[in-house]
Amino acid sequence: MFIPTTAEEVISYGWDRLDIILVSGDTYIDSPYMGTAIIGHVLMDAGYRVGIIAQPDVRSSVDITRLGEPLLFWGVSSGSVDSMISNYTASGKKRLNDDLTPGGRNIRRPDRAVIVYTNLIRRFFKNSAPIVIGGIEASLRRIAHYDFWDDRVRRSILFDAKADILVYGMGERTVRELADCLKMGNNYRHIRGLCYISGEAIDGYIELPSFESVAEDKRKFQRMFDIFFHNSDSMSGKGMTQKHGGRILIHNPPSNPLYTKELDHVYELPYERDTHPYYKKRGLVRALETIRFSITTHRGCFGGCNFCSIAAHQGSGVVSRSEASVIKEAENLSRHPGFRGIISDIGGPTANMYGMRCKKLAQIGQCADRQCLTPDVCNRMRVSHKSQVRLLRRIRRIPGMGKVFIASGIRHDLVMADDETGREYLAEIARYHVSGQLKVAPEHSESRVLELMGKPSVESLLSFNKLFNSLSRTYRKKQFLTYYLIASHPGCTLHDMRALRAFAQRELHVIPEQVQIYTPVPSTWSAVMYYTGTDPFTGDTIFIERDMRKKEHQKAIICRMSSKERKRKL
Repeated sequence: MFIPTTAEEVISYGWDRLDIILVSGDTYIDSPYMGTAIIGHVLMDAGYRVGIIAQPDVRSSVDITRLGEPLLFWGVSSGSVDSMISNYTASGKKRLNDDLTPGGRNIRRPDRAVIVYTNLIRRFFKNSAPIVIGGIEASLRRIAHYDFWDDRVRRSILFDAKADILVYGMGERTVRELADCLKMGNNYRHIRGLCYISGEAIDGYIELPSFESVAEDKRKFQRMFDIFFHNSDSMSGKGMTQKHGGRILIHNPPSNPLYTKELDHVYELPYERDTHPYYKKRGLVRALETIRFSITTHRGCFGGCNFCSIAAHQGSGVVSRSEASVIKEAENLSRHPGFRGIISDIGGPTANMYGMRCKKLAQIGQCADRQCLTPDVCNRMRVSHKSQVRLLRRIRRIPGMGKVFIASGIRHDLVMADDETGREYLAEIARYHVSGQLKVAPEHSESRVLELMGKPSVESLLSFNKLFNSLSRTYRKKQFLTYYLIASHPGCTLHDMRALRAFAQRELHVIPEQVQIYTPVPSTWSAVMYYTGTDPFTGDTIFIERDMRKKEHQKAIICRMSSKERKRKL
């Protein structure tokens, strides 16, 4: 069932007023892949009357006022991606296309959408119900943070947006507890996974260096982030405070992740898997083609990549759905009137982490002195692809199921570290689950750059590449690996990029096309490196490419083909 987005729909539900209105920078696709749809359905499932306003016109009151004012709170999100990343390339060019906007033109999502939407509400609803900001843009900017687009340290987005409450991380548990407290008139300030502004600190909470001090001193900024990072784990994280002028940001400990049974329930709610008719009439939403018949099997990632925001938002521990729940969703998809026998993707942030867990991570929390996968796979991590192999085999046997593809990236080092079922898993993938190409993300080849990225050495990639190609020949499949690479990451020089190109030609026998220029994402170690110019783990000074033309040059070294290579490709 669709969540109402017009006054007529609200009336048709028999409601005279909404409890909660969600505002999003994405169009409204009712899918378990869309955060706003998930939060809306979770709240409706709890008995709340919810409406959605997607991509409101910020120049007038027409959109933002069409559902009236909520009784409990407004929920504001930029959408599935930080709005600045949605709107601009790493080179600072405006993106012309947007797969989450009807018609595909990038004309509906404002820069710094969370701030703009919050101000829009304040403009037309004076003394309104509380405004709660959430989603990835709010989550990654919840403390003082380096902003690449302004090239300076900005305040917590809670201050800049002038919102009342910030929900960070995967917010189902937090937002439901918040709704319950507001409904009953109870104090909500104890809820985990929540930030708010106060005039005084809280005993027992860790005090972060103030916004003013970290904006002036890069060493204090680095110290602040170190404390923040080591208190972002749901099992071991402590509450924190940070002064912003005369006011204090209160950062409660992280929310506990959903249990498997709870996660199953979230994905079994009644999603329409379609664009809401109100927005569909504006044009085709290209993202729907990818996510309509895709299945999420798990959340979180213990990969530890220093440039990635997944762990900061979803968590470093993996929570997997039950096999029965995933099978049930696949069976339901097979009966969908629009289903043509193909599941576009089955996986998560990293497809082959399904069913993997570390008992210590689940019971005590993140290790302070080691990573799960680098420099080698930790022996405490239960690395086995057995659960995913069994799951894929069961899905293939569902009547009406033609192809089940894995479009999410996989960790090649995890496959090669699994002596028991790694080869069996890759054979299964190569034989049945590759749609022409399989995505892997080595990101680079040079050891110093890989170390700064938090990525494994190339030895496992070469072993994986050899095994995949061998299996593809065995099954007579014309398929290949797509390698995702990053240019101009902190520590990466022109010399490193030339070495990467030579490695790709010599060892992988390709000229990679999937190369992106590094973008510093808030709340990541790589952004700390970019801003401070130092390796935060050793204190060493590192090279930072800040000149945009030279960043483009780094990328061009990989992508540019010689005339001989171009003729060979043709």
